[in-house]
Amino acid sequence: MSSNHDGKIIIVSGPSGVGKSTICREVVNRLDNVFLSVSATTRTKSESEVDGKDYWFLTRGEFEKRIEDGMFLEYAEVFGNLYGTPKDKTDKAIEDGKNVILEIDVQGARRTKQIYPDAEMVFILAPTHKDLAERLNGRARDGEKVVEERLSGASAEIAAAWQFYEHMVINDDLQQAVNEVIQIIQGNIGE
Repeated sequence: MSSNHDGKIIIVSGPSGVGKSTICREVVNRLDNVFLSVSATTRTKSESEVDGKDYWFLTRGEFEKRIEDGMFLEYAEVFGNLYGTPKDKTDKAIEDGKNVILEIDVQGARRTKQIYPDAEMVFILAPTHKDLAERLNGRARDGEKVVEERLSGASAEIAAAWQFYEHMVINDDLQQAVNEVIQIIQGNIGE
């Protein structure tokens, strides 16, 4: 981040099912010069997802080759699938003066903050654990075992977030949560 013309990184994290993706998409729709990074993953593409728009869907072999080649800003294995942020696309957007939202997990956020110390870190929370469980069960994307794993992992993520994130946003009301994230961005990167 060498000049005032460089863009900024906004890290958005939170447990599965908390509404991160919806909030990020709405923020990008409402703010100019804020873009959502597209992560790579080895998880199976759902019928409604589009390769290159929702995620870059890769085989495990392709993903591991990119790790070896140093092509990820950060990556992690989450519930048996690999997720990563393409380094080249993020660096190019920042150099072009774009502000980039990275929707990544806590592990990746900590690594990214070391590379981009001025990144703003926002953690999205459900109002209660019960709300989170209902949201995960309502998605109909994951089986019961995966939902239980995600709920179990949420507690550790939330505990870590309280230590490392500057901003905590409770997604009780979607538009209020979107407005809070926009206020954070506008207040910290001058958007």
